[in-house]
Order: sequence, then C-alpha cells, then structure tokens
Amino acid sequence: MNKPRPAADTQPPTCPPGPLAGVKVIDLTHVMAGPTCTLMLADMGAEVIKIEKWPSGDDTRHSVPPKIGDEAASFLMMNRNKRGIVLDLKTDGGKEVLRRLIADADVVVENFAPGAMERLGFGYDALHKDFPALIYCSLSGFGRTGPYKHRRGFDLVAQAMSGIMSFTGERPGGPPVKCGPPLSDITAGLLAAMGILAAYAHRLKTGEGQWVETSLFEAALVQTYWQSTIALATDTAPRAMGSAHPLNAPYQAFEASDGWLVVGGANKKNWLLMLEALGAAELAADPRFVNGSDRMAHSKELEAELSRRFRTRTRDHWLAALEEKGVPCGPVNDMLQALSDPQTLAREMVVEVAHSTLGPVKTIGLPVKFSETPGKVRTGAPVYGEHTREVLREYGFDQSQIDTFEREGAVFAAKAVPKSG
Repeated sequence: MNKPRPAADTQPPTCPPGPLAGVKVIDLTHVMAGPTCTLMLADMGAEVIKIEKWPSGDDTRHSVPPKIGDEAASFLMMNRNKRGIVLDLKTDGGKEVLRRLIADADVVVENFAPGAMERLGFGYDALHKDFPALIYCSLSGFGRTGPYKHRRGFDLVAQAMSGIMSFTGERPGGPPVKCGPPLSDITAGLLAAMGILAAYAHRLKTGEGQWVETSLFEAALVQTYWQSTIALATDTAPRAMGSAHPLNAPYQAFEASDGWLVVGGANKKNWLLMLEALGAAELAADPRFVNGSDRMAHSKELEAELSRRFRTRTRDHWLAALEEKGVPCGPVNDMLQALSDPQTLAREMVVEVAHSTLGPVKTIGLPVKFSETPGKVRTGAPVYGEHTREVLREYGFDQSQIDTFEREGAVFAAKAVPKSG
C-alpha cells in the first residue's frame, strides 16, 4: 500500500463524513471534466487537495461573468469540498511538494494535455514503479490510444464528432445544434469517478493500483445509445426530431395555451390513459395509432392531432388531468424554476455552503444519497492558494522550507484569508 503520511506540525482535519471518508485524492485537473470527477469524490467524503497552476490558476477562475464577490461563480460551483494549493510544477520545489503529496495519496486525477504529465516526470509509468497501489486517472479529449490520442478536445468538438449535433435540433436538415449543458465534460467526469471507484474496489481485494482513463469523445458516444442502436441496426443515421423520441411516441413536448409541458404516453397503458385525460378516446381506435410501431410510423400526424388538443387549455389544466390518470408528465421549466422546484429543495439539490470570504453561497447538492454514510457539501471552494501553507505543514515541511519555496516561486500561498462574518 502507499507510504504513511509524514509527521506534521499540525493535526490533519477530521475525516469528513461519507462513504469515501479516508480516501486521499490529489486533484491536478482544471475547467470541467476533471473537476466534476473530483467533485463527486469530495462530496462522497474523500479528502481532495486541488493543485492549481501558477500564476493564473484553474481557467474557471477567469470564466466571468458571473462573479460572487471577487470569485468566479463557475469556480465556486465546481470546487467546493476541496482544499486548494498552488504549485509551479516547472520548479524543483513544486515537484518535490507534489511527489510528497502523491506518496500518501490513494488517487491522482489529471486532465493535462497529452504528454504533459510525462514531461513533468509524473506520468503513470514513472509513478507506478514507486507507488504500485496508486490509482491514476486521466481524462482527455480522445483517450490515450488511437489515431486522435494527441489531439486536444472540448465538449463542442466531442458533441460534434460523436454525432450528437447531427440529431439535436428542431427538424431534419436544420443546422447542427449543441446540447445546452456540456454533457461530454460532465459525463466524462462521472465515468472517471465510476472508474476510480471500481479500481479502488479492485485495490481493496488485491492491493494493486492501476491506470483509469476516459475521454470526452467516449463520454459523448455513450449518450447516443438509442441513436447508435438505430444506426447499427438500419445503417441509417438518425436526424433531428425536436423533443420527440426516436423509438417511442408520444414522448415529447407539447404547447398548451399558456406554456409548454412534456408527456410520456409511449407505452399502451400510458397512451390510453393520456387519451382519457385529453378527452380524445376516439384516437385509440385510429388505425394510424393503434400500437407503438403505428404511432412511430405516423409520428407527425400524431403530433398534429395531439398538439391541436393541448393548445385548447392551460398547462396547469393538462398537468392536473394527466397526473390524476398517472401519466408521466411535467412542465418545461426554465433554470430558476427548476432550482426552486419543491422536489429540488426536498432532495437537497440546492444547498448553501459557507465560503471562507463570501459567507453562504448556493450550490448544487449531491445527487447520490446514502442511508448509512451520507455525503455532504461541507466547505466552499478555496480562495487561490488558500490552503498551501496548511497542507505543506501537514505533509512535513517546516516553516523554513515553506518560506524558501515561496521565495523561489515554487508555491504560492494566499495572505491570511479573512473569515466572512
């Protein structure tokens, strides 16, 4: 297993709650995909030390507006529950600090450009020799093998090359449309966290670490299961269908007299119940709509028939009628409406966390619930270099060494951070 943590001048913080309490993660990631991964681990109780570059830090610190106080809101969202230090890994001192941190880590996560970690001396092969129990996770644009392994990637590129932009949009033949959220970034982060946990389970059984890696391209491809099914089975590329489903109907958005709602009336039971709610029982006998394959074959006619009826009453009327029948349905919310929805709040998916300088800051909660070892949003995102001295002391560096590192530019430490009221 990995080496024990060196003696420190100060006691380490109390182990956080959550199923991953005691797991130590060195986070060398930036922007979105990697920080999503380490965010999930931190929320589930892992001790995550985020290492930012000198002199500019994580790029999301500069993704403004919006800002909350002096801090970028995007950085605050992605980096809560992490302690932050600043290292210049081009210096000997920065490398010395990182190596000591890694010596005691269970997991290292990085999303540097291809080859960058190897050039710094922290590639998987080099670290595995000295720390065979270490779990090393890499996220990249296209993965570490294949003809595109040296290319950099962004969510936009992954959505385009995975096919997603070809079937997203209002109609066939329309312009390519990107999904609003950076789904390949977020999915890659979730896949990486899943891979790390699988590797950790393997290590608990064998004592062996390993290299876990995924990419934005693969993360985008796994979002296309239904469209890939159609393409592989028929040798035909699916095209844009608006909000409709490629395999089931009706399963889409409809406009009421005062707003939009979505309805899942795709199987026989829900189809018939939806017709009862609409007062359109005659459509059940219409030969165009008798079963699922009939409805898909006549999907445009079906949409026209249903749209005409939905437009006659308000959204709330239809939602109440559909819910009474047990038909899956819901309003099309904007982001503020979604975040203030009673279900969102009941599931603690919007919570407040104390930030060291800003006071209470709202953030998204942990989407996985545990009955015995609940995770928690415990601390706000770090101020740039907030925990540098604290972490170095914990890992056995004395004040003279820390002062030397600061003078040489190997590390950066924030001035004393004033605690918010």
